[in-house]
Amino acid sequence: MDERFPWLDKPPLSTLLAALNQDGEEARVVGGAVRNALLGVAVADWDIATTALPVETQARARARGWKVVPTGIEHGTVTVVIDGHPLEVTTLREDIETDGRRAVVHFGRDFRADAFRRDFTINALSLSPDGRLHDYASGLADIAERRVRFLGDADRRIAEDYLRILRLFRFHARFGKGPLDEASFAAAIRGREGLRRLSAERVRAELLKLLTAPRATEVLAEIGAAGFLGILLGGIALVDAFQRLTGLEAGSGAEPDAIRRLAALGLFTRLDAERLAVRLRLSNAEAKRLARIALLLERVRRAPALPEAREWLYRLGPALYRDGMLVAAAHHPDADFAEALALPEHWSIPEPPFSGRDLAQFGIKPGPRIGRILARAEQAWIDGGFAEDGLQRQAILENAVRMTT
Repeated sequence: MDERFPWLDKPPLSTLLAALNQDGEEARVVGGAVRNALLGVAVADWDIATTALPVETQARARARGWKVVPTGIEHGTVTVVIDGHPLEVTTLREDIETDGRRAVVHFGRDFRADAFRRDFTINALSLSPDGRLHDYASGLADIAERRVRFLGDADRRIAEDYLRILRLFRFHARFGKGPLDEASFAAAIRGREGLRRLSAERVRAELLKLLTAPRATEVLAEIGAAGFLGILLGGIALVDAFQRLTGLEAGSGAEPDAIRRLAALGLFTRLDAERLAVRLRLSNAEAKRLARIALLLERVRRAPALPEAREWLYRLGPALYRDGMLVAAAHHPDADFAEALALPEHWSIPEPPFSGRDLAQFGIKPGPRIGRILARAEQAWIDGGFAEDGLQRQAILENAVRMTT
């Protein structure tokens, strides 16, 4: 067996291929698993293409006691679950109608025809169970050159699904070298207005993956100059700040993070965070995180002094504080954020010192005043350098009671 595909003859993949490759039907591994293996990238899952119709695939799987989920049955896709491992199986097909977002297909038995309906040459490769590679579109040559290009007529590939423009950028940022393929990029520019027709959810998924790709900075600079980032973000893009952030992440040991990188690329104020949250349909957690980073950016226009940095760390927590300071440092390259960035490593965040129980000694009745007193006392405690002495804390609390009506 070819050492590039060590998983090919091991269950559950080999078990499923054996079930599908009999009685006149054929099945192969296709797409990303083959591409990644040839590029030396880890393979996490496998997609299988088969001549068998979906009803036959389901029948063979159920006959062996495997679970079947009709995940995309209208397009010939079912998911077969073997010993807890899901494997996606799709009947060979051809697109017969498309509007740039969805395709109408009919099923076939020709692996070559199926290959030519795919997006890029490097994704059109297939692998038989015996290890034979099938390359109908010079995908192997493009893998050798680390070149990502559309298969066949680039304008037609894009018109079939405008999301392929973003996939071109993402795959090039992950696998490619040098500038984008000239013909593919020219076609993407011609078709870029089609991006406005895509759902926010689909754009979000591709864009966030692009932002964490190894060569994201180079690709963002290239597509930014061609007008794509304004369409995607709906505002000004700060590619230089994005580049500085990637360097700061590497220097601090921070893993690449899509929301942090989106903040560096697209945030000036909280209004930008709100716009991006809507435009990209970010999750509630993502939107909240972006808004908190934007709040820090609005208030930190220089490297913060140690007392200010401690307050931010206390209020935001280590993860969000690190995000915000990294982005702030990227936005203000002339300021020295080294001390602020190192703070979580040598300062432990203290627990909040006061609670409603502490006010019982003053006979204060439950109500809004309690919250105001605690907020005033907490701020005074922070301003006083996070006093640890019990007598100091008591004095802070007593003063807050006197000062709050």
